[in-house]
Amino acid sequence: MMFKAHLRAGVAAICIASLCAPVGVAKPAASPEALQQQGPLDIRVAQAKDISRIEFRWAGGARVTSRRDGQTLTLRFSRYAKPDMTRLRVDPPRWLKAGQDAKVGGALQITLTLEEGADAKVGEADGATFVNIFSAKSAETQPVPAAPQTAQAAAQPAGPPKPMVPPPHPDAVPAGGVVKMTAEMANGHVLLRFPWKSPLGAAVFRRGGAIWVVFDSAARLDLSGAPHGFRQVGEMRAVQGADYSAVRIDAPPDINAAAIAEGGTWTVVLASGPTQGAEQVKIGRNQASPAAGLTVTMAGSTKAVWVDDPVVGDKIGVVTALSPAKGVPGRREFVDLALLDSAQGLAVEPSREDIAIATDGDIVDIGRPNGLSLSPQAVLARSGQGGQTAEQLAAPQPASLPGLVEYNEWSKLGSDGFVGRYDALQRAAANEVASGQGGQAPETKARMALARFLIGSQLAFEAIGVLDMTGKANQSLLGDPEFRALRGAAKAMAGRYKEAQADLSTPSIADDPASSLWRGYVAQKLGENADARAAFASGAAALFQFDPLWRARFARADAEAALALGQLPVAEVAVDDALRSTGLDPDEELATRLVQARLFEAQGQKARALRVYQAISAARMDYLAAPAQLHATQIRFDTGQITPIQAANSLDGLRYRWRGDATELDTIRELGQIYISLGRYREALEALRSAGQRLPDLPQAVQLQDDLRNAFRTLFLDGQADGLQPIQALALFYDFKELTPVGADGDQMVRRLARRLVDVDLLSQAADLLKYQAEHRLDGVPRAEVATDLATIQLMNRQPEAAIEALNSSRSTLLPTALTAQRRLIEARAWLGLGQYDHALEILENDKAPDADSIRAEVDWKKHDWAGASALFERRLGDRWKNPAPLNPDEEAALLRAGVALSLAGDEAGLTRLRTRYQGYVNGSHAPDALRVALSGLNGAQLTGSDFTKAAAENDSFASWVQSMKQRFRDSSNQASAATPPRG
Repeated sequence: MMFKAHLRAGVAAICIASLCAPVGVAKPAASPEALQQQGPLDIRVAQAKDISRIEFRWAGGARVTSRRDGQTLTLRFSRYAKPDMTRLRVDPPRWLKAGQDAKVGGALQITLTLEEGADAKVGEADGATFVNIFSAKSAETQPVPAAPQTAQAAAQPAGPPKPMVPPPHPDAVPAGGVVKMTAEMANGHVLLRFPWKSPLGAAVFRRGGAIWVVFDSAARLDLSGAPHGFRQVGEMRAVQGADYSAVRIDAPPDINAAAIAEGGTWTVVLASGPTQGAEQVKIGRNQASPAAGLTVTMAGSTKAVWVDDPVVGDKIGVVTALSPAKGVPGRREFVDLALLDSAQGLAVEPSREDIAIATDGDIVDIGRPNGLSLSPQAVLARSGQGGQTAEQLAAPQPASLPGLVEYNEWSKLGSDGFVGRYDALQRAAANEVASGQGGQAPETKARMALARFLIGSQLAFEAIGVLDMTGKANQSLLGDPEFRALRGAAKAMAGRYKEAQADLSTPSIADDPASSLWRGYVAQKLGENADARAAFASGAAALFQFDPLWRARFARADAEAALALGQLPVAEVAVDDALRSTGLDPDEELATRLVQARLFEAQGQKARALRVYQAISAARMDYLAAPAQLHATQIRFDTGQITPIQAANSLDGLRYRWRGDATELDTIRELGQIYISLGRYREALEALRSAGQRLPDLPQAVQLQDDLRNAFRTLFLDGQADGLQPIQALALFYDFKELTPVGADGDQMVRRLARRLVDVDLLSQAADLLKYQAEHRLDGVPRAEVATDLATIQLMNRQPEAAIEALNSSRSTLLPTALTAQRRLIEARAWLGLGQYDHALEILENDKAPDADSIRAEVDWKKHDWAGASALFERRLGDRWKNPAPLNPDEEAALLRAGVALSLAGDEAGLTRLRTRYQGYVNGSHAPDALRVALSGLNGAQLTGSDFTKAAAENDSFASWVQSMKQRFRDSSNQASAATPPRG
């Protein structure tokens, strides 16, 4: 309700301003007797030595505008009366060649042709409009005569006449060239005073989020006295030009300005409520020029200057004027320009680079070399047709631009209502189809008219169907600019943005500004914000030819694109344009307020943005309330007003409340991030995956899939899932294994998880994980590496056949040397496990590495070659006896096997040597009894053969190898983690 009240109040203010604004100075009506004496128009001519004078006296008065084009002076009066031009035609006064009259648009137009070297001045005195004609050479030396009181006095002037030459504008710049601004607060209003030396012209107007004050003299404005701490005034910035001085004042949209002059001091009043209204200037069509243009009647206009806007980066055309205040109440939009809301003077926001502004006394002319794009007079004069039947109404005609949708014109119904109008157009289209059969070239006028009616009636899907069928029937239409533009517009209205983009990108409408607006709208919806901004800038000239609804939507989309690109000043201006174009539609205003809240948030005004979000979230329109609730929740969470669990609960409910657009995807993305921060990894992945591949055309869909993959990588590659139990991590991985990336990262992810499973002896699960990876996702060297780990785990799980199969399935001639050696050892141990001792020795024939000797020792042990086994085990120990540190499990196993083998080989000398070197390690070992037995030998008094079997069983070399492999897996995993660069 707050927004509706604000909207209605704004409209009411505009209506009141329009109704109450003065349109001219009222003149007393002439009496019937005077009319009978004078007639409606009396033309009087007087001649003196150096000047000729023509007076036009109207019964009841008339307003006049004048335009000079070379030696042709055109006068246009506000009403018509048949003039008596005999004197001007038969015997024209000096310096006048001829005079002609014409009736133009119901008003009188008089054209005076001056002789070469002649000049003229137009003015008003004693209720008459006069024209003084004189020699241009003597203009500077001849005085201006007083206005004659009667025709007789005019014919016999009392003294030498003088031409009307305005006095030169006095220099208003104070001594020193500095104007020091002062400020004060009075009755809740901020008053800014600019003291100049003498009266001068000024302009005060609003553009976007700023109020401008422009003076027609160049001086340095000292703003050191700028007020601080008042909401009416933000940052103030001086802008200096060669022939003007200006100040730009940041001010909230609800702050109004007024201008008052007292002598040379201009006072600008900034108030949050209504201010004293300035006199409204008269804006009309320039009837005197063959090229279409605008004429603004503004008393006391002094200069037209182009002011640089340092924020937007363009130029504003400004016309300054003397006091009292006069301006344009409310923004006036045209195709090529906009007249800004002004409290004093005139401000022009051009959409074209060749806009020209000229002042001639009280007349300001605005135009272009080839004329402005103004509605034809026939359109302006067209009256309503509601009383006509559907059959009598003319078919909707093409707009002036291919992409322009004339909603008001195209949706006219007549007295038969929608159904009657639709049936009539559909019958015409059907008749057209029937007439096009028999080999004749099909006409499309009626079907295009039907499509225009449907688009104008906001029936986009129906219009698409008509246009598609028409295009199939007549392929030549595919090159027609209007056809492609209308079909693209209809698809954009229907939300089929990719299809719309294809139609709107055709070369035939590349230069159409209306189509550029549709292109920008579609690009913004697809997340192509840079392209959207460029298209909106290209189509600015056509923006205000659209109805207010789509004008607001285009401006709002432009604001969203600017926001996404961080162009906050541009977004602010676009939001202001959208709010001005919204009209009385509360839904559209709320949609614009939603974008405005995002702008506040981007500007760091989170508290202000939160208030707007919370207000909109209470609306019954869920398509607006849902994104408002999302943003409100994000702000409250970011500012610590709610806990992560409260934020997650709010977003979890929201994703089921509203589905089907970008808001749903944004909600899911935010919910997933909160779940990850809470350590609820499964819920995070399930939430992110819940959107699936829906809405693939939206940029948020791509971002959501990236979030899902990044979350999976973070869990299983960056170690965030290390806090889970291995079996939980495995279950989570299997449930989302389709997210495993292809390549080195995926390989590292799987191997990392497999090594965690090996640590807790989940060997079968680790093997299954690596087997899937090797068989389905890898090739070449990465596959060989994973297969080697798989074979190792199969061996650890006492499955040598599976180990050999894994190695055989990943053989390659391009493997690194270290990997080849590792695979050779694994294969040899696998053959050892299968009892194929000769195979194992043959594989290791040329391998002199210590690990190869360990396998050879195992082979000799299995074959009961005690002498060979003892020599290999003892060689494996080397000079270990010189190091007093306790033995590790692998060394203990080698010592035990060496002692047992020497005893069984009957090598008492070797056993004595071994006992002498390692007796001191027995008590500190993990299995002292087994070592004691092994080093005592068979000749020990208390030892039997079963004691040796027990000793060998207590320290199994296979268990020692398994432990060493686990440690190797652990070390390689840590090295991979250290080598992985951080992400984020």
